Amino acid sequence: MGARDDFRLRQLTAELRKANRDAHDQFVNRTLQDDYETDFYGEVKPFADKMQRLIDEWRPLATGWVIRRKPKYVYPIQIKDTCDNLSIVCVTAFQKDTRRRRFFETIKSIDYVLENMLDQLDPDDL
Repeated sequence: MGARDDFRLRQLTAELRKANRDAHDQFVNRTLQDDYETDFYGEVKPFADKMQRLIDEWRPLATGWVIRRKPKYVYPIQIKDTCDNLSIVCVTAFQKDTRRRRFFETIKSIDYVLENMLDQLDPDDL
Protein backbone atom coordinates (compact mmCIF):
# COMPACT_ATOMS: atom_id res chain seq x y z
CA MET A 1 0.00 0.00 0.00
CA GLY A 2 1.66 3.16 -1.15
CA ALA A 3 1.12 6.86 -1.55
CA ARG A 4 -1.52 6.33 -4.24
CA ASP A 5 -3.60 4.20 -1.85
CA ASP A 6 -3.22 6.81 0.90
CA PHE A 7 -4.30 9.51 -1.55
CA ARG A 8 -7.36 7.46 -2.56
CA LEU A 9 -8.12 6.76 1.11
CA ARG A 10 -8.09 10.49 1.79
CA GLN A 11 -10.48 11.11 -1.12
CA LEU A 12 -12.86 8.36 -0.03
CA THR A 13 -12.77 9.48 3.59
CA ALA A 14 -13.72 13.02 2.54
CA GLU A 15 -16.52 11.66 0.33
CA LEU A 16 -17.87 9.52 3.18
CA ARG A 17 -17.75 12.49 5.52
CA LYS A 18 -19.80 14.50 3.02
CA ALA A 19 -22.25 11.62 2.58
CA ASN A 20 -22.60 11.42 6.38
CA ARG A 21 -23.43 15.16 6.45
CA ASP A 22 -25.88 14.62 3.58
CA ALA A 23 -27.63 11.89 5.61
CA HIS A 24 -27.83 14.25 8.59
CA ASP A 25 -29.21 17.06 6.43
CA GLN A 26 -31.72 14.73 4.79
CA PHE A 27 -33.05 13.69 8.18
CA VAL A 28 -33.18 17.18 9.69
CA ASN A 29 -34.35 19.20 6.69
CA ARG A 30 -36.63 16.74 4.90
CA THR A 31 -37.51 13.52 6.74
CA LEU A 32 -38.70 15.31 9.88
CA GLN A 33 -41.08 17.50 7.88
CA ASP A 34 -44.72 16.54 8.39
CA ASP A 35 -45.44 16.29 4.67
CA TYR A 36 -42.36 14.21 3.77
CA GLU A 37 -42.99 10.89 2.06
CA THR A 38 -40.19 8.44 1.40
CA ASP A 39 -39.40 7.70 -2.24
CA PHE A 40 -37.55 4.40 -1.92
CA TYR A 41 -36.49 3.93 -5.54
CA GLY A 42 -36.01 7.63 -6.29
CA GLU A 43 -34.05 8.67 -3.18
CA VAL A 44 -33.26 5.95 -0.64
CA LYS A 45 -31.90 3.23 -2.92
CA PRO A 46 -29.64 5.51 -5.02
CA PHE A 47 -28.24 7.15 -1.86
CA ALA A 48 -27.69 3.80 -0.11
CA ASP A 49 -26.13 2.23 -3.23
CA LYS A 50 -23.70 5.14 -3.61
CA MET A 51 -22.81 4.95 0.08
CA GLN A 52 -22.25 1.20 -0.13
CA ARG A 53 -19.91 1.56 -3.11
CA LEU A 54 -17.85 4.10 -1.15
CA ILE A 55 -17.82 1.88 1.95
CA ASP A 56 -16.77 -1.18 -0.04
CA GLU A 57 -13.79 0.64 -1.51
CA TRP A 58 -12.91 2.54 1.68
CA ARG A 59 -12.95 -0.31 4.19
CA PRO A 60 -9.93 -2.35 2.99
CA LEU A 61 -7.87 0.82 2.42
CA ALA A 62 -8.77 2.20 5.85
CA THR A 63 -8.14 -1.10 7.63
CA GLY A 64 -4.75 -1.49 5.94
CA TRP A 65 -3.82 2.09 6.76
CA VAL A 66 -4.75 1.67 10.45
CA ILE A 67 -2.75 -1.56 10.75
CA ARG A 68 0.27 -0.12 8.91
CA ARG A 69 0.38 3.43 10.28
CA LYS A 70 -1.10 2.87 13.77
CA PRO A 71 -2.69 6.34 13.90
CA LYS A 72 -3.67 7.89 17.22
CA TYR A 73 -7.23 7.17 18.37
CA VAL A 74 -8.18 5.05 15.34
CA TYR A 75 -8.34 1.26 15.61
CA PRO A 76 -9.42 -1.54 13.24
CA ILE A 77 -12.64 -2.14 15.21
CA GLN A 78 -13.59 1.50 14.62
CA ILE A 79 -13.25 1.00 10.87
CA LYS A 80 -15.64 -1.95 11.04
CA ASP A 81 -18.07 -0.06 13.30
CA THR A 82 -17.92 3.04 11.08
CA CYS A 83 -18.78 0.94 8.02
CA ASP A 84 -21.68 -0.67 9.86
CA ASN A 85 -22.92 2.71 11.08
CA LEU A 86 -22.67 4.29 7.63
CA SER A 87 -24.71 1.41 6.19
CA ILE A 88 -27.41 2.02 8.79
CA VAL A 89 -27.45 5.82 8.64
CA CYS A 90 -27.84 5.96 4.87
CA VAL A 91 -31.21 4.23 5.20
CA THR A 92 -32.49 5.51 8.56
CA ALA A 93 -31.99 9.10 7.38
CA PHE A 94 -35.12 8.60 5.27
CA GLN A 95 -37.31 6.95 7.94
CA LYS A 96 -39.69 9.05 10.01
CA ASP A 97 -39.65 6.56 12.89
CA THR A 98 -35.87 6.85 13.35
CA ARG A 99 -34.93 7.56 16.95
CA ARG A 100 -33.47 11.04 16.82
CA ARG A 101 -30.98 10.85 19.65
CA ARG A 102 -29.50 7.57 18.45
CA PHE A 103 -29.35 8.84 14.87
CA PHE A 104 -27.49 12.01 15.88
CA GLU A 105 -25.08 10.11 18.13
CA THR A 106 -24.30 7.70 15.28
CA ILE A 107 -23.69 10.61 12.91
CA LYS A 108 -21.29 12.15 15.47
CA SER A 109 -19.48 8.86 15.95
CA ILE A 110 -18.97 8.41 12.21
CA ASP A 111 -17.80 11.99 11.82
CA TYR A 112 -15.33 11.64 14.70
CA VAL A 113 -13.57 8.68 13.06
CA LEU A 114 -13.56 10.19 9.57
CA GLU A 115 -12.37 13.61 10.75
CA ASN A 116 -9.66 12.02 12.89
CA MET A 117 -8.46 10.03 9.88
CA LEU A 118 -8.44 13.09 7.62
CA ASP A 119 -6.38 14.97 10.19
CA GLN A 120 -3.82 12.15 10.24
CA LEU A 121 -3.84 11.54 6.48
CA ASP A 122 -1.75 14.66 6.05
CA PRO A 123 -1.56 15.63 2.38
CA ASP A 124 2.12 16.51 2.87
CA ASP A 125 2.81 12.87 3.77
CA LEU A 126 1.12 11.49 0.65
